[in-house]
Amino acid sequence: MFWVYILLCEDNSLYTGFTDDIKHRIYSHYHRLKSAAKYTKSHKVCGISALWKTESETGARKLEYRIKQLPKAKKLLLIENPDRISGFFPELSEFEFFPESDIEFEDCI
Repeated sequence: MFWVYILLCEDNSLYTGFTDDIKHRIYSHYHRLKSAAKYTKSHKVCGISALWKTESETGARKLEYRIKQLPKAKKLLLIENPDRISGFFPELSEFEFFPESDIEFEDCI
C-alpha cells in the first residue's frame, strides 16, 4: 500500500508527499529526522490535512506530483473534498485512490 498525504505546518503552509509507511514518514517529518524532507525540517508539521491510499506506487508518485503543482487555494479545495480526487485529476483515472480518515496524527508522532 502507498500513501499520498498533505500535511499542515504551523505557519499554515502545506507539504505534500508520498510513502509506503505513513506512520513512520509522518513521525520523520514531525521529529525532523535526517530522513525528513528539507521543507518539513524548517516548517514544523502540526497535522494531517488529507490522506489517500492506493495500491500503485506509480499512481502515488503521479498524484503527489500533480498535487504539488496546484496552487494553495486548489489544495485547500481538495482537502475539503478528498473523495473528489478523480475529479481534480481525471488524467489519473487508471489509478484508484481512496481517502483515508482512520489514521490520526497523534498516533504517528
